[in-house]
Amino acid sequence: MRLQPGCPGNERFVTWLSSYLHIVNVTTILCQQSITHQTLFTPDLLVSHEGEEMRSVKVYEEAWPLHTPFVIARGSRSEAHVVVVELEEDGVKGVGECTPYLRYGESDASVLAQIMEIVPQLEKGLTREALQQLLPAGAARNAVDCALWDLQARQQQQTLEELLGIELNSTITTAQTVVIGTPEQMATSAAALWNKGATLLKVKLDSHLISERMVAIRAAAPEATIIVDANKSWRAEGLAARCQLLADLGVAMLEQPLPAQDDAALENFIHPLPICADESCHTRSNLKALKGRYEMVNIKLDKTGGLTEALALATEAKAQGFSLMLGCMLCTSRAISAALPLVPQVSFADLDGPTWLAMDVEPHLHFTTGQVHL
Repeated sequence: MRLQPGCPGNERFVTWLSSYLHIVNVTTILCQQSITHQTLFTPDLLVSHEGEEMRSVKVYEEAWPLHTPFVIARGSRSEAHVVVVELEEDGVKGVGECTPYLRYGESDASVLAQIMEIVPQLEKGLTREALQQLLPAGAARNAVDCALWDLQARQQQQTLEELLGIELNSTITTAQTVVIGTPEQMATSAAALWNKGATLLKVKLDSHLISERMVAIRAAAPEATIIVDANKSWRAEGLAARCQLLADLGVAMLEQPLPAQDDAALENFIHPLPICADESCHTRSNLKALKGRYEMVNIKLDKTGGLTEALALATEAKAQGFSLMLGCMLCTSRAISAALPLVPQVSFADLDGPTWLAMDVEPHLHFTTGQVHL
């Protein structure tokens, strides 16, 4: 093993990885501020098990710098950290990506460890159906599930949409995010996005300057469709007045105003615009508790644990009368490609994660402001 001198995190990765090198070939890749990839280390595969495995497996972490800090109610980020799973079978490769999220009790190391624990099963042909029982919903299962879907599609020489019998438009409207700043900064951002072609704006808010920010944004983009994401930063006190303010400004939807543990405050709460569950909805098991509280659910593959559960959640949520939104984390085009089969079912698609990256993965989807082009 060779470590690149001066790379941050060498000791952390060597210490952590040493106990796993007997399982899988792991490559950690950092995308540095110079917008180049650097291989931190590439250990040789120590055990090949020729004749026993159906697949080869690679698991690695990437860090992608953002061109602009991503500021929401919980804080600011300057990088997107993702974990990637590659499965290769008879010369055909499938790839899946996830974004570990601390608010769900995940770290890069914990997600890597979860995946590595099931590498022997993956090598021996683990199916998507078996995976659902082997790992809980979350980022680790998402990366593996999407890699299995991608592998099957490529084996059949189809796109994922063709495999599922889904037709997509050549252009998909995506929300463009207005991150938290001063009212003037947010208004300037909204106007710039609108002028570049974005018709759907997702405005991030915390509990401060709500009226000032929203009035300024609406004045800057009077014709835009606006959805608001409070990222569970509000409280029940004053919620009715805030909802009325948003409705008066023509906001189309409010996402996750309260912490999930405070959802009882939404029971029979009269509100003039739809409220969407994000942190409160991960899988089908959450739907029962959302009835009478939310009108919409935000489906993210990193919450559902992959496309398999996401498709099932979409079907069940619609059957129970919920509208759908499709969201993403900060990610590369790999993650967005895996979520595209859900687009025809949703009222809002929020797929702008890769547009925050200083550089996307190759090959990548083609984004223009407010649109994904297929």
